[in-house]
Amino acid sequence: MTVFATEHKSVPGYLDMAANAHGAEKGLLMHRALQRLDSERPHLVEIGPGGGAAVNFLASRLRSEPKRPVDVDLTLIEVPDVASRSLTQAIDGFNRVGTCTLVRGFAQDIGTLLKNRADVISASALMHEVYSYGGGYSGLHSLMRTLPTVLNPNGFFAYRDLYAVRNDSLHERVTHAYDSPAWLQFIRMFTPRYLQYGTHPYHHAQDEIVARQNSRIVAVGELDPRTCAIISAPVGLFREIQRHYVTFRDHVWRSGALGFAPVLEGQLASDWLDTGSGHKRVHYTLTGTDWLPRSQKAMLLAVSEPYADHYTVDGDVFDECTDVALTAFLTASERGDSACSEIWAGWSAREGRETYAYLTLDDLITLFAVNSADSAREHPTVLLPTRPEDVLIRPRNYYNRYLTRRLANPLSDAKQLVLFRNIPISDSETLGEAMSAVRGSCSKRNLARVYSAVNLGV
Repeated sequence: MTVFATEHKSVPGYLDMAANAHGAEKGLLMHRALQRLDSERPHLVEIGPGGGAAVNFLASRLRSEPKRPVDVDLTLIEVPDVASRSLTQAIDGFNRVGTCTLVRGFAQDIGTLLKNRADVISASALMHEVYSYGGGYSGLHSLMRTLPTVLNPNGFFAYRDLYAVRNDSLHERVTHAYDSPAWLQFIRMFTPRYLQYGTHPYHHAQDEIVARQNSRIVAVGELDPRTCAIISAPVGLFREIQRHYVTFRDHVWRSGALGFAPVLEGQLASDWLDTGSGHKRVHYTLTGTDWLPRSQKAMLLAVSEPYADHYTVDGDVFDECTDVALTAFLTASERGDSACSEIWAGWSAREGRETYAYLTLDDLITLFAVNSADSAREHPTVLLPTRPEDVLIRPRNYYNRYLTRRLANPLSDAKQLVLFRNIPISDSETLGEAMSAVRGSCSKRNLARVYSAVNLGV
């Protein structure tokens, strides 16, 4: 089992900045669930609050609603020793509109961590950490069986995570082409390490990754970044490579190692030229990096404009400059440059072994339903969405624009949000609504699995 990267998950700046964005999206389903509850004092639980973005969002909504519950109890479950200043501030802010308590422990132990059942449990990007650090699929399925036991009947589980793929299975083999030196360099350095040390499902013979350059099969760890590569592998593995590249790029941006650091939070981070197409203007500052060739900084400045105490540039141009700089950064890291190697090692330890997209939306809904129905209880329930609007896909237009311009076979970047209801199996009317609600998200084969699991629990 891979050990949870506590030290790297709690470094200054990660929770307070990198893991403290998208509060409105993280808290959206929790707030919707709260509005559907009939309780004077609801008990809400958030697993993995990070920097407290969702806590702040929920507190702001409660302050603005005149007809809110008399009181709201919010319990936060966070890994031991992972802390941030922004979360402490968020807790203080929530205590002015309700009651907020921080509990230390791991998500898979939620059955013993909660003293009272919850009306709503919320989590964002939780499953990939349980999968990566909590026992793989068995850990995931165990958590799915535990959740309904700590939720009140007709309570809700609100979940947000990375959108997987449109394919029926993450193991479906596809062929992708790469000609970007930065991407080829990253694939060469990341993929062998991920496959050897990460917790992932790609162990079967048909999951082998096969790379060709100049019509010859080459080991992935020996790819030449200067030569186009044709790679055959499970589509889920390509999803892992793509997502990890994006998170790595953000990480290096924040480090300032490329000689420039874009503004990634706040109003300046959303300076859109065209929101629908993901075209934005990037605001950035220069940093004191010495190893990067001066010509690269000079070229970036040549296409930028001064803006107050920093610079601004078209996002497409900035992405082009970033990939050039990342190529130099990765090459320096591979050659042993101490500063670059340290940044690469820190990111690899924190995120480089995690599996982000292990379930398609179809499988996510199905496995929650099947495993929750299989939980041994006197009054069985099943976790299922009950309305079509309980299943959402939120595209990441900026990343999709970048990926489309950089890759021959980009995979859509988005977030998938699902609001599950803890439905008593004896409630045939609500179960009928749920089966109708998931018809557009689940295959007929998986609908049959859900139907069978529910009826076995009657």
